[in-house]
Amino acid sequence: MNLEIRSREYRDYIEGYLQNFYDGFQDQPQKPLYEAMRYSLLAGGKRLRPIFAFEFCRMCSKDWKQAAPFAAAIEMIHTYSLIHDDLPCMDNDDFRRGRPTNHKVYGEGLAVLAGDALLTDAFMLASTAKLPNPEDLATAIGLLAECAGSPGMVGGQVLDIMSQERELTEQEVLDIQTRKTGCLIHAACGLGAIAGGATQAQFEAACQFAAGIGLAFQIRDDMLDVIGTQAELGKATGVDAEKNTFVRLYGLEKCEELVQKYTNYALDALQVFEDTEYMAALAKSLTERRV
Repeated sequence: MNLEIRSREYRDYIEGYLQNFYDGFQDQPQKPLYEAMRYSLLAGGKRLRPIFAFEFCRMCSKDWKQAAPFAAAIEMIHTYSLIHDDLPCMDNDDFRRGRPTNHKVYGEGLAVLAGDALLTDAFMLASTAKLPNPEDLATAIGLLAECAGSPGMVGGQVLDIMSQERELTEQEVLDIQTRKTGCLIHAACGLGAIAGGATQAQFEAACQFAAGIGLAFQIRDDMLDVIGTQAELGKATGVDAEKNTFVRLYGLEKCEELVQKYTNYALDALQVFEDTEYMAALAKSLTERRV
């Protein structure tokens, strides 16, 4: 197992899958909408959520490509959230992944609609998944909606907006981040397991892994806003200095300990699977990343 080789295989596959999906819409009269969508969707990135979906499907002893409709749907939802997060009414960011943000290129109106379309199209694509247990499709779509909607990511974004005028408690910060960042990671791991025909124990383990790695990933992200550079991250740094982040709550040294703690929690969940070397290596790499 080579961490980078398998990660590249997963990333290349999801890039091609997403591009092929939208190639079929190029003759539509609303072509500028698709250009705006593709601008952000195909801008690269770690593709971490699709990788989680693919690998949990594989660890459940199924062809990992079966998870592709779910992996793509989650990445589309993630991309829509970034487009909307960058808007002037939200974080008002000028750069994302080293390029001007969507609204800087296409204008605010089209950026909003590009995000709306990506969110809606995600469910159109997810509904095409061919599962080992076809009756699981409704459960999977429900999980995706729950993680993306008001109980999940959108709810976390609302809590984040509501918190900006005061300092938060530890529980309040956790309430935000387990929803805003953690829920889509939960969806990726859970849907990957469903696509692989997981047992109940495997599905629960995938969700436990997601809970731990979601927190580890977010805490590291908060740290990089302080110690990283714009050249490394492809976006402005220091923008979260006044926000209720884990770094503001705990400080850098404690955050480093928490990243390790939550990563270990995630690793413990992998014991119910065989051949976990890649996923364990991926999880550990999150504790050391600079981008």
